[in-house]
Amino acid sequence: MSDSKKIVLFGFALFAGFFGAGNLILPPYLGFKAGEDWWLVALGFLITTTVIPLISLFGHAKLQGTMLDFGKKVSPKFSLVYCIIMFLVIIALPAPRTAAVTHEMAIGPMFGTSPLLTSCIYFALVLVFALNRSKALNILGKYLTPIIVIMVMTIVVLGLISPPETMLPSAFETPLVDGLLEGYQTYDAIAGIVMGGVIIISLNKHGSPSYSEKKTIIAKSSLIAIFGLFIIYTGLIALGALYNSEFPTDITRTDLLLSLSKSMLGDLGATFVSILVALACFTTAVAIVVSLADFFKSLFDDSQKVYTYVSIVCCAVGVIMGSYDVGFIINTAIPALLLIYPISMVLIFLNVLPDRFATTLVFRAVVIVTFIFSIPDVLGFISPSEGLKTMISYIPLAKHSLGWVLPALVTCLAVGLLTKEKLDVE
Repeated sequence: MSDSKKIVLFGFALFAGFFGAGNLILPPYLGFKAGEDWWLVALGFLITTTVIPLISLFGHAKLQGTMLDFGKKVSPKFSLVYCIIMFLVIIALPAPRTAAVTHEMAIGPMFGTSPLLTSCIYFALVLVFALNRSKALNILGKYLTPIIVIMVMTIVVLGLISPPETMLPSAFETPLVDGLLEGYQTYDAIAGIVMGGVIIISLNKHGSPSYSEKKTIIAKSSLIAIFGLFIIYTGLIALGALYNSEFPTDITRTDLLLSLSKSMLGDLGATFVSILVALACFTTAVAIVVSLADFFKSLFDDSQKVYTYVSIVCCAVGVIMGSYDVGFIINTAIPALLLIYPISMVLIFLNVLPDRFATTLVFRAVVIVTFIFSIPDVLGFISPSEGLKTMISYIPLAKHSLGWVLPALVTCLAVGLLTKEKLDVE
């Protein structure tokens, strides 16, 4: 296979990995709330959903290893614990959210069943497919993603041709920050760390002969994937903003996407979009369960029993969390994301820096500082006390749940420069 074909192939593979159908409910709602400030919200959202994932893929192009290599410079034990926690977060939050989105967009409106019943049937089927590793879903996924993209872009184009004249003002005080934090909910930065490792394995199977060739293929295919996400996310945010005067202010994320689909495509088109999203959500859920089960299986000498047990536990968690509504799952995810995302982002940035600067000491110092300064953000969301509010007021950007940013940057520069000077002296 030629390099150009590999670039296109892996570009679409990366796009499919990042493009979770369950994430389609996020951008329109963000634009809906942002109104006239939609471009600021879009900028923040795109930083965490396109820029940072792109950098993570460049990190993989440099490392050319697995996701375990991202945190190895801190320590191998840290890297293992980090990967396990990251997988547990994925299985407890975005995987069940696919069931909730499926219920609210397709099953509930069509059959009027309870969310718990939907969740039980949904994850029972997920378990069946995960244990049998059916190739049918892989084939289905290849066709679902392009069809959904075409439908979404049709909705966006039709909506942008003749939008309403009235646009309500923004409901956000800090639209840029709100967009950035909402981008956490796509899990795209985490997906970048996971998908990059998968692409490396796939390239090795295709027999890529050199380090530089793999680096070039990953970099160029990453740009294809991120450009696709950029177009879709920006279009949906703009659409939500332009039509924010057409729907009730308390509309839910899923209802907004359904309403926009109906406005542009009619009832039949909206039903078709709902079914497509439901099917794509299901393939995503199966992929998540299989990935986590495979990860733990590899830790226990490729034990099939471990794979089976982990799959069952994952689906059991999915049944419980998937029975709640989408809004509840998104809000529940915030504390976990405020803790795991900052660490993920600093690991991404550190891994693209030159090795001479990003030493083991720099990795350890920055990760520790990031973790410490992320704790007030998490506690501030869970249970904000007066004492905590006073402490947060002294930390730059902490009131925006970004208190870790400046301490991590200062630590990186200070420790990096000191280490460089020491090496130059030696």
